[in-house]
Amino acid sequence: MEGEIMADGFEAMVDEALTFFAKLDKNNTKAWFEPHKAHYKDAIAGPAGFFADLMAEDVARITGKPHKPKVFRIYRDVRFSKDKTPLNTHLHIMWSPVDKDPLAPSWFWGLAPDYFILGMGVMGLQGEHLTRYRAFVDKWGDGLQDALDEAAEKGAAISDWGPEPLKRVPKPYDQDHPHGDLLKRKALAVSGPMPDDWRETGVVKATVNRIEALMPVWKMFDTHL
Repeated sequence: MEGEIMADGFEAMVDEALTFFAKLDKNNTKAWFEPHKAHYKDAIAGPAGFFADLMAEDVARITGKPHKPKVFRIYRDVRFSKDKTPLNTHLHIMWSPVDKDPLAPSWFWGLAPDYFILGMGVMGLQGEHLTRYRAFVDKWGDGLQDALDEAAEKGAAISDWGPEPLKRVPKPYDQDHPHGDLLKRKALAVSGPMPDDWRETGVVKATVNRIEALMPVWKMFDTHL
């Protein structure tokens, strides 16, 4: 439109998604979605796939490691959920390392009517991977906390993604361990909202800015975990 600022074109995808998901939230049925499916694919899913591929190159450039993109499906898996609504009312994208190490951190991009965020971390730790994470916190907790504090100064915080933390610090670590709160966790991710000027800078630049803000934490994971 005349006079409209279009920094990279993906603002249109964001606007389309927010409008679409707001309507879907009130009409979350397959009967409503079917006649709107083509619009979803053309205006949201298609551009999201292009954005995911494009950003994978930036993630690789910033981290120095190749990442593969994934745009999550709009269809929900309701087999084990009390909520039987069939469709997701958000757009989620993940960039995961080509490296198959389960403790290699992944990046998460999320858009919904009530959030627009970028996060990064390691999720769902179990068994030997959880043991390895705890040893990492025990040895490198000071540096990790410094990195978390640095990310916090740029608007990021530890996310509540993943399983609930333990109530107590796990053995063999002391209950008064200086990083007990981190030891209790079975996942560790940090996330923050997109910069307020995302529409002026463009979605790609805004995402890159958030990635760079979280890089101190990523470097701790990549170097020591």
